[in-house]
Amino acid sequence: MTTVKKNNLTIYNSITKSKEKFIPINEGSVGMYVCGPTVYSNVHLGNVRTFMSFDMVFRYLKHLGYKVRYVRNITDAGHLENDEDEGEDKITKKARIEQLEPMEIVQRYTIDFHNILNTLNFLPPSIEPTATGHIVEQIEFIKAIIDNGFGYEVDGSVYFDVHKFNDTNNYGKLSKRKLEDLIHNTRALEGQSDKKNPQDFALWKKAEPQHIMRWPSPWSDGFPGWHLECSVMSTKYLGDNFDIHGGGLDLKFPHHECEIAQAEAAKGTSPVNYWMHANMLNLNGQRMSKSTGNTVNPDELLSGKNKFFSKAYSPSVIRFFNAQSSYRSVLDLTDNGLLASEKGYNKLMDAYRTLDTLEASKTSSINIDSWKKSCYDAMDDDFNSPVLIAQLFEAVKHINAITEKKETISSEDLATLKQTMHDFIFDVLGLLDSASETGNDGNKLDSAIALLIELRNNARANKDFATSDRIRDELQEAGIQLKDGKEGTTYSLN
Repeated sequence: MTTVKKNNLTIYNSITKSKEKFIPINEGSVGMYVCGPTVYSNVHLGNVRTFMSFDMVFRYLKHLGYKVRYVRNITDAGHLENDEDEGEDKITKKARIEQLEPMEIVQRYTIDFHNILNTLNFLPPSIEPTATGHIVEQIEFIKAIIDNGFGYEVDGSVYFDVHKFNDTNNYGKLSKRKLEDLIHNTRALEGQSDKKNPQDFALWKKAEPQHIMRWPSPWSDGFPGWHLECSVMSTKYLGDNFDIHGGGLDLKFPHHECEIAQAEAAKGTSPVNYWMHANMLNLNGQRMSKSTGNTVNPDELLSGKNKFFSKAYSPSVIRFFNAQSSYRSVLDLTDNGLLASEKGYNKLMDAYRTLDTLEASKTSSINIDSWKKSCYDAMDDDFNSPVLIAQLFEAVKHINAITEKKETISSEDLATLKQTMHDFIFDVLGLLDSASETGNDGNKLDSAIALLIELRNNARANKDFATSDRIRDELQEAGIQLKDGKEGTTYSLN
């Protein structure tokens, strides 16, 4: 049986707008679904922020000892332009522009998505289903909705009857939008005349003759509605009622609202206990937008080949930057912010490496158990990573004080400090040591600096202080700080 660490985890539930104690449906296990990308272009940095937030949630739940089934889908069909029921399929449109088969587009950008997430040290989900791999299940789901009286067919397309559903249920319970307000604010749009009401949404769309991606169904050759895909894949792998559903704040309405309605109409039960939404990512104080040019791709941020940032940033610096803000807060991506995060990350890793050089005493002047509890308290408070990082820097202060003989730590407390730092830095936050990020390059850097340290030591021994100071100062300008201690000279990256 899975052993879960004692915790008081609370999660901000978007549907109740309050923090609630997390009680899983099945003790020791968690089912979590997160809406994945529509693979018609390179993954957007704002989407990466959302996925990174839920990667941290996944990591912390696993760290607590839960057996987590994490499902994150790939939308490879049925997602129309502007998230409406009309228009051209995004993947089909890209295939037409680039003169490729739609599945070539899907393959290209799915690979890009995986490569970026692997580079940023994401854990893979437990299951990564695709919309095209679940057409049969989606057809059966639609049949159930129709049989229960909440779907209707018009000329080969099937729509969800929002008004009829709202008569006996509450459409808008997640977004807190009232149907009468939606009716009042709805404009008459072309192409919606086959619907009973403009608020109704597509469960199945009849394919036009030129539409490439199509499948046979009882109603027509066509394709599934975008909202339907997630309802089907989440409940197939996690059950009709599961623990956590996550996604970006922009998906709350209409996507997640429609998911709830579809599941309740088909299954007669609310699908999710805890709804979680990650907030938006801005760039230099403004919303990212391809139309205005205020956008940057993840690979451009990693390589430094962009017009917004002064240098390339490592995957761990990007993760550290993201974790310095709550997942529910708007995060503003700036060069100054990343530079500050880089310094903070290097300071944290420098302190962590110093742990192996600390000398234990018979007694401790530090309450390590209290500090450890504060780390868990932070993450138990709706995954509050900024407070966790603050507590990790409290540990950095203690490590420096122990190094300077201003504080003492027992061997038992030192072991606890090392393990707790390791758990939260690497397992929960998903950071990597800078040397491991660069692989062989890290080893080469170590060797090069070791040679410079040896040359500096020789210069000092020969009282050639001009040369020894020059080596130290030029390394400092390059962002490498030398530190002289009893055990010799070490270095850290600034």
